[in-house]
Amino acid sequence: MRAPRVTLDQWRTLQAVVDHGGFAQAADVLHRSQSSVSYTVARMQEQLGVPLLRMEGRKAVLTEAGEVLLRRSRLLVAQAGQLEELAHHMEQGWEAEVRLVVDAAYPNSKLVRALSAFMPQSRGCRVRLREEVLSGVEDVLLDGSADLAITALDITGYLGVELGAVEFVAVAHSAHPLHLLQRKLSSQDLESQLQIVVRDTGQHRPRDSGWLGAEQRWTVGSLATSVSFVSSGLGFAWLPRHLIRRELEDGILRALPMIQGGVRRPQFHLYTNKDKALGPATQILMGLITAQNADPLAPPGR
Repeated sequence: MRAPRVTLDQWRTLQAVVDHGGFAQAADVLHRSQSSVSYTVARMQEQLGVPLLRMEGRKAVLTEAGEVLLRRSRLLVAQAGQLEELAHHMEQGWEAEVRLVVDAAYPNSKLVRALSAFMPQSRGCRVRLREEVLSGVEDVLLDGSADLAITALDITGYLGVELGAVEFVAVAHSAHPLHLLQRKLSSQDLESQLQIVVRDTGQHRPRDSGWLGAEQRWTVGSLATSVSFVSSGLGFAWLPRHLIRRELEDGILRALPMIQGGVRRPQFHLYTNKDKALGPATQILMGLITAQNADPLAPPGR
């Protein structure tokens, strides 16, 4: 790829001429001589081989090509400024990226609110969000691939910040044979029915979660697939209430009338990578995630 012939300083000079109404005005803003500004723009046109300005009386106005190139150059100059600003923040210890791994059962709405609040404070810091199931979150944290982790599992050797509970409800399609029994259900009633479970994405310490007493059991790759299967009449499952709120309201799914154990409320925690010092961006995001769960006015979401 050919190296650029025109410098960022030249593009900034052209922008100043256009934005401030002429060479003299641009010279005042840039603290340069008018002859220096005029030479810079003339040299640009020579290097590009395209006229950027034309004279109308004593006023320089953009040509059609100049309008196109100037518009594109504004993005280029802005990105260069952002790059320099990011380098400055990194020199002060600000991270270039925060890596967050989250159990797929954790409500997305809480993450969206936390990340929306983080964006104006991020100073260009990127967020790399990764979803896992059960021990998959633990694996990612332990192998050093995450700075922050949200899971309902107790991770040995780590102290987490409590984020509150997520309610899982035993449900089946409204026309499922279990509902047709029209009575309270025991675990024996479930044993002959198909249970849908979500695969643990962990490789090193996979764990079963919840009741797995059904003789028939199908394992799927995501909570979304589990919701789809159960909503179509395929089996029963314990599903996060926030993911099936609409199906429950529409009567597609109904909670199973269990004698006991029909609802589970695992507590979720926020863990940090204890082998890495927390940078300022990570600390800010951690505080925002925690604050979302402390906010009593935060609306429930999917």
